[in-house]
Amino acid sequence: MIEDDQGVLISWSGGKDSCLALDEIRRTRDVVALLTTITRDFDRISMHGVRSSLLERQAQSLGFPLHKVFISRGAGNDEYETNTIEALEDFRAQGIDSVVFGDLFLEDIRAYRERLLARLGMKGLYPVWGRDTRGLIKGFLARGFKTAVVCVDPAKLSRAFVGRVLDEQFLSELPAEVDPCGENGEFHTFVFDGPGFRAPVPFSFGEVVMRDGFWFADLVPAI
Repeated sequence: MIEDDQGVLISWSGGKDSCLALDEIRRTRDVVALLTTITRDFDRISMHGVRSSLLERQAQSLGFPLHKVFISRGAGNDEYETNTIEALEDFRAQGIDSVVFGDLFLEDIRAYRERLLARLGMKGLYPVWGRDTRGLIKGFLARGFKTAVVCVDPAKLSRAFVGRVLDEQFLSELPAEVDPCGENGEFHTFVFDGPGFRAPVPFSFGEVVMRDGFWFADLVPAI
């Protein structure tokens, strides 16, 4: 168990893995903010494609400040790192030296994060690292979290998997080679209710489109 009086920053995608990490870390650490990368051209969460307005409602429901890092469509690694470091420097100046990630088992991604943080004298925390992914997602659902599948990689899953709620039926339909948490990029999600939420984030499923080689389901905010 990680225990410390100092607050932490959450690397936040709005999806289930970052939500799992938040749920775990908030038991022992104060969370100062959620940090999310936004593609400026679309005003949506990068890779996940969820509208910023829904992200803002999600953060409000969870009760945490939200800090956005903007990148352009098709941004390269240099732009991503420059903008991310600029945001992290602000938190580092406030005495925050730890960033929480929802990574599960991809060693190369974790190593990349560590190298980036080391440039600022910061460190990464990985509260769900190494967990059995099938047990993790089943526990996630059993606790009452609710999440929408907003993006799938057509090389790994069909269009039929996007634009629906992730539930036991969804898991039962996954091909055997697909990780049940989508850790290899098979699918991405948006959590809209569960423990820690003051109220569900209301939305409806909209149009499903193919963009940049992925299927995306638009989530339309409800009034």
